[in-house]
This record gives sequence, C-alpha cells and structure tokens, in this order.
Amino acid sequence: MISSDSPLRTSCEGLLPSTPPSTIWVTMVSLDDAVIARLEKGGKRYEILVDPDLVDAWKDDPESVELDDLLATDEVWHDAKAGDRPTEEKLVGVFGTTDLEECVAKILTDGSVQLTTEQRKKMVSNKRTAIIAEIAMLAIDPKTKLPHPPQRIENALEEARFSVDPFIPVDKQVKSAVDEIRPLIPLSFTTVKLAFKIAGANYGSVLSLVREDVLREEWLPDGDWAFTVEVPAGMKIDYIAKVGKRAPDVVVKELD
Repeated sequence: MISSDSPLRTSCEGLLPSTPPSTIWVTMVSLDDAVIARLEKGGKRYEILVDPDLVDAWKDDPESVELDDLLATDEVWHDAKAGDRPTEEKLVGVFGTTDLEECVAKILTDGSVQLTTEQRKKMVSNKRTAIIAEIAMLAIDPKTKLPHPPQRIENALEEARFSVDPFIPVDKQVKSAVDEIRPLIPLSFTTVKLAFKIAGANYGSVLSLVREDVLREEWLPDGDWAFTVEVPAGMKIDYIAKVGKRAPDVVVKELD
C-alpha cells in the first residue's frame, strides 16, 4: 500500500494563518528564481510565480509537490510584475472558484510557462540527458544484446531532430524519442504486462497517467476499475509507484 498526503490549501486571496511569524515555516522559491506561468482568458492574463524546476514534477504528479514549494507568492495576478490582482469575481468567472490550488492547476494545465532563454536552454539540456539515460537503461541493440552507448543515442536524436519539451515528463518523451530514432538505430525492449485494480473513485486521476499504455480495461461489479498495461521492464517499479500515489489501495499483478 502506498499512501499519499492530502493536498493543502488556501484561497487566491493568499491569506496566511494568524500564527506568530516565528512559527511559520515557508519554503517558497525566491522571486529572483521564479518564472511566470500564464493563462489568457477573455482578453485578460492570469499569472502565478512558480519554481521552473518543479513544474515538471507537478505535471507528472501534482500531489508530490507542495504548493509552498511551487509558488513564490500565494497570489494569482493579472500582471505579476506590476502587482495587478484580479477581483474575486474575475477569478470565479474564469476558474469557477477562488481556491488557490484549483487556480494554479488550471493555469499550469491550460496555460504556458514563460522561461528566459537561458532557463529554457538549461532545462532542455537536463531533460535531453535524462531521456538519453532512460533509453540507454531500458533498450538494447537486438543484434549484440547490449545497451547502446549514450553517445550513439544522442547522435540519433540529433539526426532525427527530436525536439525536447522541458515540461513533459521523461517517460512520456522517451516513447516519442524511441519512435523517431528506431529507423536510425536498432532498439529492442524487454516488456512486462501489469494488471491493476483500483477504486473507482481514483479512476480519473489514474486514467490521466496511464491512458496511453492501457491494453484492456473493465469496470468490476464492486465499482473498482481494472486495467492492463505493457511497459518496459526497467520502468515497472516506478510505474507501479506512480499509480500507487494516485490510488493508495491499488492491487497489482505481473502477468505471464
């Protein structure tokens, strides 16, 4: 069983509890290091200041990132640089709520993150390195039965002109990368089939994670959702853990 902490939080008005300052522990990213995430609706901008290094982790699993770590301020802005805030009426009109966590989720899901050229270059480089390492770990050359050297994989990605997205999780980009470099270098993966059973209440959250991998699915008489996926053997443990974070009562079986 894998437990997950319930999400915390607050409203877009950004009020802190009335606790003495000495007892408040805040780990927010600094304003200097934060970047703007922006959603444009109805001719208006809705902005938050976020840690660019945590956006990827949030998109992969929102519950794994604390709001205080992700945000530089407990505010939604029309213009963060000018300090221009939207009214509660505007927030409700666009987001349907003034709850900060829901506003943040909508902005990060439907909006865009404004990186500087240097920040984007660094994040793309780090993500490319991680993609190469993942392919080198999971795939082999079917002729030699040995892993491809990372440099060979990197050369193939460059030849294929594979475009790395700094905010899409590595495992999702690995699939696209492999599709693009297969014509250039031979790749073989050892895969496993995993059968999952989760509570129906966790269906939406888990489906968004596994949708592209599902081979079969069915609703059980007790309201649970069962599904089968096929994934590279090297990803098995991480894959089960990710599902478990969203469905604490998950039951998993490896199929023959």
